[in-house]
Amino acid sequence: MQTIDFELDRDYVELKQLLKLTDLVTSGGEAKMIISEGQVTVDGVVELRKACKVRGGQQVVLGDIRINVLADPDPDGHHDDEEDEDE
Repeated sequence: MQTIDFELDRDYVELKQLLKLTDLVTSGGEAKMIISEGQVTVDGVVELRKACKVRGGQQVVLGDIRINVLADPDPDGHHDDEEDEDE
């Protein structure tokens, strides 16, 4: 199983956005279709809500791809460009 680590830059990300941000789908429409067909699980449970809030520590699976959602390293929202240059 392929694993993707996705680092949040906020409190949560909507499930359909997560699929787009990780390039598992090419459009919001495709994400909505895949979710509504029951192809996506969040923490081992089929998730049918397209706007389900996915938070740090949760795991999303689509097919043979697992997304580990990592918590925002700076939950106070103090993001600056200097931190991003180190990546």
